[in-house]
Amino acid sequence: MTYKVFIDGEAGTTGLQIRQRLQDRTDLEMLSIDPARRKDADARAELLNAADAVVLCLPDDAAREAVSLISAPQVKVVDASTAHRVAEGWTYGFAEMSAGQREAIAGATRVSNPGCYPTGFIALTRPIVEAGLLPRDWPVTVNAISGYSGGGKGLMEEFERPAPDGTNDAYRPYGLTLAHKHVPEMQRYGGFDHPPLFAPSVGRFAQGMIVEVPLQLWALPARPKIADLRAALSQAYAHETFVAVASDLETEALGKARAGAGGYVADLDPEALNGTNSMRLFVFGDDGKGQARLVALLDNLGKGASGAAVQNLNLMLGLDESAGLTR
Repeated sequence: MTYKVFIDGEAGTTGLQIRQRLQDRTDLEMLSIDPARRKDADARAELLNAADAVVLCLPDDAAREAVSLISAPQVKVVDASTAHRVAEGWTYGFAEMSAGQREAIAGATRVSNPGCYPTGFIALTRPIVEAGLLPRDWPVTVNAISGYSGGGKGLMEEFERPAPDGTNDAYRPYGLTLAHKHVPEMQRYGGFDHPPLFAPSVGRFAQGMIVEVPLQLWALPARPKIADLRAALSQAYAHETFVAVASDLETEALGKARAGAGGYVADLDPEALNGTNSMRLFVFGDDGKGQARLVALLDNLGKGASGAAVQNLNLMLGLDESAGLTR
């Protein structure tokens, strides 16, 4: 059987990458809108209701409008915007998040694609919370850096120009008002009672991402060891195709990759998984100091956006979950 798929917003960064992942598939028929009618509600409504599945790659308000235009009950929707990530009636599209989540996605007609930062944060923290190693009321901090492709057209145009004279402008913190739109899903699906303190930044590279959660293990009630954290993560993702936990030997080798002024430093390349739907998790730390750094490495446009959307689409249509995706 061939399923009809319409990407509403296929001209954007995420839409283009989803289209690229789907275009050679023989089990899907891609529907496209006349570029001159992209903003024509009637033309969009016709395609939205003609498809078996729709992927929304739109700003939040436009995504809500698109959903309102769908009247055909059989149409399945994957929304890549922020609009429905904590909305009632929508299933969160992180298949590896917990037992039963993959089945929930497969049986849903409305799935909200996770944000890129939350994908890394939730992957790192939820298994540790569920194992009782990290309390739900703990004041968690998350630091992260992403390629500029996650910032939309304006930021992409700015960063693709040469840096201003006198600076490389290689690193730019943002979200300084602590009101980033990803925080609600981080709190809910990470399993926390309070919003995490989120410190995002953008680097002068197109795509790729590192998400980090530092922990003072000596202060945690359970006083976990590094091995306890790694074991909780390894158990959670033991049979997953796209999420893997680095072994203690791999992590140790990275930590001793080269000597720096402050000792040995890890050579983690935020671009290492670009073009894939993979995410790799690391646990760095020192039991003697009672400190740990949980790190997630992923492509912000892959597992953090278009790759996850294709994975969710596959599940909703009953197809091979890995179809069109690379590790």
